[in-house]
Amino acid sequence: MYTKQDLLNQLAKMGIDPRGTLKVHLSYKAIGEVEGRGDAVLDALMEYMEPGLLVLPSHTWDRDIVNDKNPVMDVLHTQSCVGALTEMFRKRPGVCRSLHSSHSVAAFGVGAEEFVSGEERIASPCGVEGAYYKLWERNAQILLIGVNFSRNTFIHGCEEWDGAEGSLSPDKRDRYVINQEGYRLYTPQHYHIARLGSETFVKLEAPALSQGILAMGAFGDAAARLMRAAPLRKMIAGFLQDDARYLLRY
Repeated sequence: MYTKQDLLNQLAKMGIDPRGTLKVHLSYKAIGEVEGRGDAVLDALMEYMEPGLLVLPSHTWDRDIVNDKNPVMDVLHTQSCVGALTEMFRKRPGVCRSLHSSHSVAAFGVGAEEFVSGEERIASPCGVEGAYYKLWERNAQILLIGVNFSRNTFIHGCEEWDGAEGSLSPDKRDRYVINQEGYRLYTPQHYHIARLGSETFVKLEAPALSQGILAMGAFGDAAARLMRAAPLRKMIAGFLQDDARYLLRY
C-alpha cells in the first residue's frame, strides 16, 4: 500500500517542477492501493504543486450530462464525467472551475482564478485563449497517470490550432453555462466529430519518446507519462502540416 509520501517522492523523482503548471489526467484504479484512498492522491498532487498551478479536467461532454435536451452546464453543480477524482477535486476548497459547457478544467494554486477565466467566450472544446491554449502558452507540464495519449485532451487543442481536418463540426450547438453567481450565459459550441475520437492519438507516443518529448515514470502502480506542451504541439503541427488528416487514422 502506498502512502501520500510515497506519491510525493514519485512526483519528485519524475522531475516535475512544483513552481510550474501541471495538467494531470489520471486513472484512480491504475494507481493501486493508497492509504487514505482518493483523498490522499489529491492531497499529494495539491501539496506538491502548492507553489505552482495544478490543473485537472472537469469535463461534462458526456451525453447523459450535457446534451441537446439538457444544454446547460452549472459550474457549481454539474458533475465531471472524467473520473471520480476529478469530481472530488473540483469540489475542494480553493479550486476554481472554468465556465466551459463541455471541456471545463479545475485549477488550484498560484493564479488559478486567472487561468480558468474567459472560457465562456470560447466557442469550441479547446479554442484559442481558453485553458488548453494557456497550457501551450505556459509550456505546461502534462502528466498522464495510468492512461495513454488517447486521454491527452491537449492534443485536441493542437488539432484545432494547427489545421487538422475532420476534428470539429462546422455548425454550433446551443449551450449555456450557469456561473458562480447563478447567471445563465449563452455559449454556443462547435463540437468534436466522433469518428475515431481520440483513440488515434496513441500513435504519437512512439515519436514523442524518440524525440525526447515524452518521459516515463511511475505514480503508485500506474505508468506515468510526462511531457511539455510546447514541444508536443510543435511535433504534432509538423505531422499536420504534412498531412491534415494525420490524426484521423490509426
